[in-house]
Amino acid sequence: FFVSIHLLAKSKMSSIGTGYDLDSTTWSPQGRVFQVEYAGKAVDNSGTAIGLRGKDGVVFGLEYLVKSKLYEKEPHHRIFTVRRHIGLVSAGLVADGRMVSDQAREDATKYEDTFGEKIPVKVATQKLSSFFHQYCVSYLGRPIGVSVMLGGYDEQDGPQLYMVEPSGTSWGYYGCAVGKGRQAARSEIEKLKLSEMTCAELVKEVAKIIYQVHDEIKDKDFNLFMSWVTKDTGGKHELVPDDVLREAEEYAKAAKEADSDDDDDDDN
Repeated sequence: FFVSIHLLAKSKMSSIGTGYDLDSTTWSPQGRVFQVEYAGKAVDNSGTAIGLRGKDGVVFGLEYLVKSKLYEKEPHHRIFTVRRHIGLVSAGLVADGRMVSDQAREDATKYEDTFGEKIPVKVATQKLSSFFHQYCVSYLGRPIGVSVMLGGYDEQDGPQLYMVEPSGTSWGYYGCAVGKGRQAARSEIEKLKLSEMTCAELVKEVAKIIYQVHDEIKDKDFNLFMSWVTKDTGGKHELVPDDVLREAEEYAKAAKEADSDDDDDDDN
């Protein structure tokens, strides 16, 4: 009887992390690393971030939750330019995202100094993946509490989009989403024919998805920030122009109102 109680208590402890979440080098009996999972929770609690890869470039969109009306409207807390041809956006802890962007820039500089050419997006992603993973298997510190998306465009490789998770796992994507509204956003992304769409079209779709997945009850105010790296920008990562962003937001708001009216008609 007492043995059964002991085994039950031990199983319960391991399932909730008690005793196995003190550092990132400890495995639970179920093969879980709780510190890495906690870092993932920080990402899940962030405002939604979306990356879409079209036929002529990559578009990023961020739902930046307004925690205080005293804050300035500033996109560069979560949108970074690693190199002229590579953009990076983060979801999770803002300070961790800034640290990761600094590391990506350092990696790019070292690569260019060594090989005399600009760093490919895939290589930049691989180096960041290793950087993330170091914090999961050593005593350097806690796991990094962000997921980052990297996107780029060049004439040789075309558009490229990757995402690195807190565990150091990275994948190439046609479209990806992280943050609070990730599940609903992914469902909407899967409906799009991304390979046939231009970035001009994707800007509107990103805005529409961000507005659709925003939780107005829990998070009333937010700012929409967007950037892109496209054939039309000469392969340069930059913020989406204000007039294009305003047009996309108007399109998104109109689509949301239309969906709301349809729901009201169904109720009646």
